[in-house]
Amino acid sequence: MKRTRITARTLGASLALAAALALAGCSSDESLVDDARPAADIFAEAEANYQDGDFTEAATGFDEVERLYPYSSLAKTAMIRSAEAYYRARRYDEARLAAQRYLDFFPSDEDASYAQYIVALSYYDQISDVGRDQGDTIRAGQALREVIERYPDSPWARDAALKRDLTLDNLAGKEMEIGRYYLGRGHYVAAINRFRRVVEQYNTTSQTPEALHRLVESYLGLGVTAEAQNAAAVLGFNYPGSEWYVDSFALLTGERLGPEISPESWLSRNFRKVVYGDQF
Repeated sequence: MKRTRITARTLGASLALAAALALAGCSSDESLVDDARPAADIFAEAEANYQDGDFTEAATGFDEVERLYPYSSLAKTAMIRSAEAYYRARRYDEARLAAQRYLDFFPSDEDASYAQYIVALSYYDQISDVGRDQGDTIRAGQALREVIERYPDSPWARDAALKRDLTLDNLAGKEMEIGRYYLGRGHYVAAINRFRRVVEQYNTTSQTPEALHRLVESYLGLGVTAEAQNAAAVLGFNYPGSEWYVDSFALLTGERLGPEISPESWLSRNFRKVVYGDQF
């Protein structure tokens, strides 16, 4: 039998033919047919899913537009719509990643403020009660502050400010919970540290009046009457009709003391700095 000699040219031609046949076979693959769909069609289907409330499927479709047509006019819109859809589906990690990707690519775009807002909401909606870890509360507050400071004229700035106030109140509430625990067990110094943090760092929250009253209790427990009088005086000046001031006043009069401002107290210095802008 005659042996056929395989030359380099023959081998090259055979490989080329095999590659061509493989490509021809793949052309009938349904995935490639799907991949060839126009960006507008994929986007429209994703939008229809969004309107029907199928947010996860919508997000997948928007992601597909970005993946297949990254340089198309719809890719940028699909990116922010993906973040929005994931958020509506309560898939907060994916929402945050999509929104952050938008910010990385388009930090100065008109929808950048909305992307930052979605980042903040993805943390905010996971805030737990004060009895649990407050990591998401801290991260939500930081992200909301970004909306307020970087995009003060955006439609989201006002709502971001309101939500940030709530995050601060939550953080103050956590400090109060721990402070009350220490106070109830007679650990006055540890309690004072917690209440002091509320007064210094979260003085615009609803927790401040009680924090001042608890300082009166804690200082009296330690026998540091001057600081107790000072805390009561600051409480009375800022919240004269508060039930906490009534209680603090009763505590002091029970010790034959009264509210009294001491210029050297940390509380007085902090109060003047907040109200009058004094620098110390």
